[in-house]
Amino acid sequence: MTYDPHYRLPRVLKNEDDSNPSNTAPNATFSEIAATRFSRRAALTGLLATTALTAAGGLVPTRARAATAESSLTFTEIPHAMDDKLHVAEGYSAQVLLRWGDKVAADAPEFDPAQQSAEAQARQFGYNCDFIAFMPLPAGSNASDHGLLFVNHEYTNPHVMFPGFADDKAAAEGTTAETAAIELAAHGASIVEIKREGDGWMVVDGGQFNRRLSLNTEMELSGPAAGHDRLKTSADSTGRNVLGMINNCGGGSTPWGTVLTAEENFHQYFGGDPAGTAEAANYKRYGIKGEPSYPWGKFVDRFDVTKEPNEANRFGWVVEVNPYDPAQKPVKRTALGRFKHEAATSVINADGRLVVYSGDDERFEYVYKFVSNGTFDPAKGFENAALLDDGTLYVAKFAADGNVQWLPLVHGEGPLTEANGFKSQADVLIETRRAADLLEPTKMDRPEDVETDPVSGKVYVVLTKNDKRKAEQVDAMNARPENKWGHIIELTPPSKDGKIDHAAAAFTWDMFLQAGNPADAAQQAKYGATVSDSGWFANPDNLAFDPKGRMWIATDGFPDHGVHDGVWATDTAGAGRAATKHFLGCPQGAELCGPAFTPDGKTFFVAVQHPGEDGNYDQPTTRWPDFADNMPPRPSVVAIMKKGGGEIGA
Repeated sequence: MTYDPHYRLPRVLKNEDDSNPSNTAPNATFSEIAATRFSRRAALTGLLATTALTAAGGLVPTRARAATAESSLTFTEIPHAMDDKLHVAEGYSAQVLLRWGDKVAADAPEFDPAQQSAEAQARQFGYNCDFIAFMPLPAGSNASDHGLLFVNHEYTNPHVMFPGFADDKAAAEGTTAETAAIELAAHGASIVEIKREGDGWMVVDGGQFNRRLSLNTEMELSGPAAGHDRLKTSADSTGRNVLGMINNCGGGSTPWGTVLTAEENFHQYFGGDPAGTAEAANYKRYGIKGEPSYPWGKFVDRFDVTKEPNEANRFGWVVEVNPYDPAQKPVKRTALGRFKHEAATSVINADGRLVVYSGDDERFEYVYKFVSNGTFDPAKGFENAALLDDGTLYVAKFAADGNVQWLPLVHGEGPLTEANGFKSQADVLIETRRAADLLEPTKMDRPEDVETDPVSGKVYVVLTKNDKRKAEQVDAMNARPENKWGHIIELTPPSKDGKIDHAAAAFTWDMFLQAGNPADAAQQAKYGATVSDSGWFANPDNLAFDPKGRMWIATDGFPDHGVHDGVWATDTAGAGRAATKHFLGCPQGAELCGPAFTPDGKTFFVAVQHPGEDGNYDQPTTRWPDFADNMPPRPSVVAIMKKGGGEIGA
């Protein structure tokens, strides 16, 4: 099929309500604050819109640095493209390691797309792989040649999974009890043992840790909201047990060797009449309108809020999974708040407390961090998990002068009182969005990943886009009233005597880069001075840092601009700061997710999600990665290595 850059099938599954943001609070948007900040800086320095970023974070004319700017990344860029294949920089290999339907459990059958079943899918690699964590074996080691891959399975595209559907809307209308059961099994996560052998990797067939998590896996609820009446259902009178996790997008890992996986767009799965329940206002704030993309409620009562009015409150959390112990139930940690989590990135503060960063992935939503009350003790191992149940959740408020205030979401403080409908901390956490609204934090342009630089300790927030920003919210120095390209901001925690304080109530912020095409002045893109014609991108989504502290950026939505999604890399400091280089390109219809490095930086894992989404099962726009007539496109995990060995990027 010849690609038409103006044609894309409607995507109603992943972020369907982005066109109708649910945040109606009157507090300021980030665009207004950024505009004010850059207006002031421009007035002082005489800067123009066509600028690049300096190592200190300021904006200077491109020509002032063009003669000296260099990048530490030595690979040769690949050009922008759009076709049915995966492309990686010259000198690197790309091995497809795990595909939808591949065996996970030892007794899993071989994948047969024409003879699918829920029983088989529950033992096979799930659909739409997203976040990836490489967990070394043995546990606690720094091994880079043997480990576990933890991989999220965010959502399903039934029009690509099953024959007979023109698009995902038609698939939703044609869902049966059988296909719904397969989709439930295809959600969740896979844990797979892998080993490096020679120039590649192998999956350990029948590995003792191999297992699938699905929407039928038993999980626990812990923390302040666990056991609350609003979490109780007819199937669980305790409010402490739940079946499965849903729409798991980004994630993170903990210092004690567990994985944090984030539930995101849970609103898409619940039908019935939310307006007729006691949770009507709560559900409206989260976009649950009784018009689900997945009509599973016809077959499974818990996805119908008329029948189970509290079930949706049991989703939207961060889930902790111990990949090294198949017998241990996953735990939904309610102290980290309930919203559409994109990620859950943890860092040990200088004083030993645990800090977890997360974004709420919807237009005009907020950035959060959780700070534990207790401190991490390496000798206690998994007992440190209790830190995730006891602490304070904060939401960010940005100021035009470059400061950030972290506002505590604590019951009884400020407006978070019974008079405003919050009877306890459990209510604050179940309705995190509404509680945050009352503190008037800053509305952001769809917060995606939030990651910390392991070298500098700085924090980077990815804002993928916001094409609903209105003209009155910007000015001449931030003239992007429809931000279709996204940007990345840099947060700097305070430090003293070389000790960084991620738990501090005040940070500073600056713009790291503004995505878009620098050749089009109207887009006001801002990069490092040496960015090339292939170095620019749009719609950043996930970040990873290699051992040297260089940033690797994965995109979701660049095909809307006629270019494949993929990976771009850049230095975060020095002359190559924000001078992004194009490293990898996805096959048609796919986005790039889950970038993750082995500890030695010599293998780079990525997830290729929903390839061929712009076609369907019967007429795919690509048959990647098998390119076999009897196989549909298959979401897959890819292992990238440098030919002949060596660190990625260098």
